[in-house]
Amino acid sequence: MTATAPRFGPHPIRRPLAAFALLATLTGLLFGLVLAGASPASAHAALTGSDPQAGAVVDTAPEDVTLTFSEQIAIGDDSIRVLDPDGRRADDGAPREVGSGGAVQYGVRLLAGLPDGTYTVAWQAVSADSHPVSGAFTFSVGAPSETTVALPSGGAGGGLVGTLYGIARYAAYAGFIVLAGGAAFVLACWRRGAGERPLQRLVVRGWITLTAATLVMLVLRNPYTGSGRLSDAFDLNGLQAVLDTKPGAALVSRLLLLGAAALFVAVLFGGYARREDETEQKDLTFGLAIGGTVVAAGIAGTWALAEHASTGIQPGIAMPVDVLHLLAVAAWLGGLAALLVALYRTPSVESSAVRRFSSVAFVSVVVLAATGIYQSWRQVGSWSALTGTRYGQLLLVKVALVAVLVGVAWISRRWTSRLTESAEDAEVAEDAESPEDGEPVVVTAGTGAEGVAPDRAAQLARQRAALTATRKKRVRDADPDRSGLRRSVLTEAGIAVVLLAVTTVLTSTEPGRTEEEASRSTAAATVPATGTPVNLSMPFDTGGRDGKGTVRLDIEPGRIGANQLHIWVDGANGQPLDVPEVKVALTLKSKDIGPLPVVPDHLADGHWTADGIQIPMAGDWTISVTVRTSDIDQTTIDKNAKIG
Repeated sequence: MTATAPRFGPHPIRRPLAAFALLATLTGLLFGLVLAGASPASAHAALTGSDPQAGAVVDTAPEDVTLTFSEQIAIGDDSIRVLDPDGRRADDGAPREVGSGGAVQYGVRLLAGLPDGTYTVAWQAVSADSHPVSGAFTFSVGAPSETTVALPSGGAGGGLVGTLYGIARYAAYAGFIVLAGGAAFVLACWRRGAGERPLQRLVVRGWITLTAATLVMLVLRNPYTGSGRLSDAFDLNGLQAVLDTKPGAALVSRLLLLGAAALFVAVLFGGYARREDETEQKDLTFGLAIGGTVVAAGIAGTWALAEHASTGIQPGIAMPVDVLHLLAVAAWLGGLAALLVALYRTPSVESSAVRRFSSVAFVSVVVLAATGIYQSWRQVGSWSALTGTRYGQLLLVKVALVAVLVGVAWISRRWTSRLTESAEDAEVAEDAESPEDGEPVVVTAGTGAEGVAPDRAAQLARQRAALTATRKKRVRDADPDRSGLRRSVLTEAGIAVVLLAVTTVLTSTEPGRTEEEASRSTAAATVPATGTPVNLSMPFDTGGRDGKGTVRLDIEPGRIGANQLHIWVDGANGQPLDVPEVKVALTLKSKDIGPLPVVPDHLADGHWTADGIQIPMAGDWTISVTVRTSDIDQTTIDKNAKIG
């Protein structure tokens, strides 16, 4: 028998769907309003400034190096390292907080008597939202030089340990959703499902997955935020240090709450499943609902306590909103997983249970929309961050997946309606075909005239019950409405798996607000938005044979930071003159910086070039060019140019 897709015309559930459409419209309007009126906030810590600045060239070695961050960080003895051109430590190894007036600044004192050259500053710490952050930059004393230090290409929390930790984070979210959502489905939608083995296995596996993932995260936390070496997972001192942090305390609290969750599951699938008295079952349902909600909210709170919601603006509001968001996700997606198992593994699930879950899912989507708007405002804050940062782009992907999921859920709701109608018709038909009163339907135990032994009678009763269940299962499996609902719910579950993966990546990504704030601060502190190329023409005369000509010099883009230098030397006849040597020096006399020597590379006849010329600050620079035309004939010519 083939299934006919449900029609999308008028239907009794039109009003709830119209309400959802109105909710979606209001969501879009509110989303635009909150993004338009956002104020600064932070979540991942980001480097917003430094002294010396990245790429700066200073005349003498500073006494210390200071870093400014967007939010509080946890630092250790090796959180800030300064390395000389040979890769040796140039600091005293004791980072300290030096900020005042609310500024988050940490500094490290440099050793005395440091020689000229390029120094590398590498930093690694843990931000207040539990995520490791790191970075590196260089500055030069006297003049830039070659350095043997390689700047790290990857950020903190990467490598094998980062991959394993990310898998554990995904498993933890999935386990919580299945555990909380599956239990909620049993209590709110299908109480008889407490006695079904497939649902019991689903919820228990959710508990096992969440517990195992939490233990793995606790063990990997030290190498994840530190060395990145898997072997450090067995460092007991490192584990003790993790327990003293906020993320460590949150993970331990989650394990304790999982102990209470185990008792809840034992009661749900033990005494509650065997309870036959309806009044007692209702009372126990109320108690389990209250207790389960408290435990689930506590477990959800362990994420809110240690991640994005605990930092930035309005943490007192953001954390309970985050808990509500997680609970709504669990009720929707976890209930969806339970419904999928019920449809495929327990064909006796009533259509009324499916209908009740449809209502629960609708309420969950409403809560998700409201809490998601608030979270988006806190973490994104502007349209530019929504489209121009990785966090904003991932958020758009998540919103698109949720929209697709809601669309498929709407189709599932239509199948649910058809299933309900067909179930009512089946009940009427079953009543019409039921035996008349007084007609025996099963063989009872006894030794009547037929001489059937009690054991044999019980065996026959079990066989007939099994045949009846098999027949009902075959009939239900052939039901086109049930098959359509199965396919629709399976599609929902597949989208939900992808959605959960995107959400997991999103929770470990630097929020758009912070990324934009850090970019603006760094750009303002180091590189102006625009530069003006420097083009100079300087005649020279070394006094010797073929000693006259012109030097043409270009500096692009002519701004603070890295620049490219081109030099052309023309003879008196205007043709390229290939002289033995050309040297350049830059001096900012007003700040006593320089001369900064530049030795360009010979590129072609009469043409020299140099890349990565660092201009530490804006000003009226004196550019000196030395031209040597023979072993004894040379001259130096100067010209001023405004750079930056």
